[in-house]
Amino acid sequence: MASTLWKTLRADAYRYTGKGGWRPFLNAWIHDPGFRFTYYMRKVDYYKKRKRSLCIFLYIYNRILFQHYRFKYGFDISPTTSIGEGFYLGHFGGVVISPHAVLGSNINIGQGVTIGATSRGSRQGAPTLEDKVWVGANAIIVGNITIGCESLIAPGAYVNFDVPSKAVVLGNPGKVVSHSGSAGYVNRVFGES
Repeated sequence: MASTLWKTLRADAYRYTGKGGWRPFLNAWIHDPGFRFTYYMRKVDYYKKRKRSLCIFLYIYNRILFQHYRFKYGFDISPTTSIGEGFYLGHFGGVVISPHAVLGSNINIGQGVTIGATSRGSRQGAPTLEDKVWVGANAIIVGNITIGCESLIAPGAYVNFDVPSKAVVLGNPGKVVSHSGSAGYVNRVFGES
C-alpha cells in the first residue's frame, strides 16, 4: 500500500517539475505550496486508514502539518476527497472542494475555485471531474454533475450542468463554446512523453 502512496505523490510532483527522481520531488516540496499541501493531504488520508499503532503517530504528525498548510495557503480540501494522481494546484488561495466531490487523474485547479455540493434540487450532490480537466481561476462547479475528460472550465465560469468530454465552458451562466478541450493546458503528465 505504501508503494501506491509514493506512486501517487511522484505523479503529483511530476506535474509541478516535469521531472522524476528525488531531487525534483524535493524541489516541488520546497518551492510549490500546492504540492506541499497535497503531500500532507495524501499522507493524512493514507495513515488514517492504517490500523497499526505506529501509524497513529504518523497520522497525528501529518495531520498537524496538513492543518498548518491548509490555513496558511487557503486550501479547503478534505483528505477524504477522492482525488486521482497528478493533482495540480496552480496558485494558492481560496480553493474549496467538497469532501463528496470525485476528481480524476491529472486535474488542474486555479486559485479561487469552488467545487461544491448542493443540498436540494434536481442536481443534489457533488460534482465528478473526469481525467485531465483544467479549471480556471474563480470558476464555480456545483451539484451532482459530471465534467467530462479533457474539458476546460474557463476562469470565472459557473457550471451547474453536465459537460461533455473535450468541451470548453465559458461564462456565467456557463455555456459550451468549443470542443477543443484542455489540450495544451494539462501538461507534464507522469508516464506520458
